[in-house]
Amino acid sequence: MSEPVDSRFVVVRKKVGGMALRKSLSGLSTVVRRLPISQPARHDVELISDVPYLGSGMVEHTYDVWRPKNATGPLPLVVYIHGGAFRALSKDTHWIMGLQLARRGLCVVVPNYRLAPAHRYPAGSADAAAAISHAHTHAKRFGADPDTMVLMGESAGANIALGLAVGIAWDVKAPHLDPLRELPIKAVVPACGVFQVGDSGRFRRADPRFHWFFNDRVEELSAWLPRHGGDIVEDPIASPLPFLEAAEAPKRAVPPMFLPVGGGDFLKDDHARLHRAFDRLGVDSEVVVYGREPHAFHAFVWREEAKRFWNDTARFLNQHGVPTSSLSSSR
Repeated sequence: MSEPVDSRFVVVRKKVGGMALRKSLSGLSTVVRRLPISQPARHDVELISDVPYLGSGMVEHTYDVWRPKNATGPLPLVVYIHGGAFRALSKDTHWIMGLQLARRGLCVVVPNYRLAPAHRYPAGSADAAAAISHAHTHAKRFGADPDTMVLMGESAGANIALGLAVGIAWDVKAPHLDPLRELPIKAVVPACGVFQVGDSGRFRRADPRFHWFFNDRVEELSAWLPRHGGDIVEDPIASPLPFLEAAEAPKRAVPPMFLPVGGGDFLKDDHARLHRAFDRLGVDSEVVVYGREPHAFHAFVWREEAKRFWNDTARFLNQHGVPTSSLSSSR
């Protein structure tokens, strides 16, 4: 039987909408990166590009390192995992995150990873774990302190960072977690995060006026998850929020969690749910909601709320034993 016309229209709409969004974000990142103000040397930062973290020869298995020039002593090591709905963007679109953190005295690794729909979970999560392990092993090569690590990411990258931390703390059995189980992760910063992947209809149920464009983007996320008999399969690493809401006490210590999100981001309610779950479990977490800012607003670094985000992140890390410097609001 042929597919209904309206169903075919939705398929095309999703494909065109997703492609347009990804190309616009990638294009904007490329244009801004060419500006003089965006050059690393302008900020006394150096970039080491395309470090392979696996021997596959794939560009998906490389990362960039951002670090302040002429730093004295080992720097805290941050691994920043890029967003993009598990299916787009890269370390090259997320250069501004590396630059912002390096300006604050951190050594920052921004990895690529394999993307959906060609590569389903656990591919991206396993790649991120491999990049984290490689960065830890080679930290001294980049002037970083292997004993002071932070996991950070936004959107889908926040999901991966949080999922790995949860998998470690609750001793989830997954081979790609094994190299990470004893790493000294001091804090996790999952920003504007996609913390529940499978239940894409929850936003429409909460608000029937939820815009179709955002609903399409949420439904796209499920392309990352594996399926069994046609049904989506979720686990604590791939979709940590529902797991945490029902979880018993962790097997290992959970790092402090900073959970920033824009007030105009439809994911802010998931941040509130995550904070409540952590509070029930006795995990140190902090939620900050920024004005009416949109999803991944901290990439627009010239905005006042984005500046506040980056300085709040520095404050949180300092409070939890990760030496970091704030910048004045004029910079």
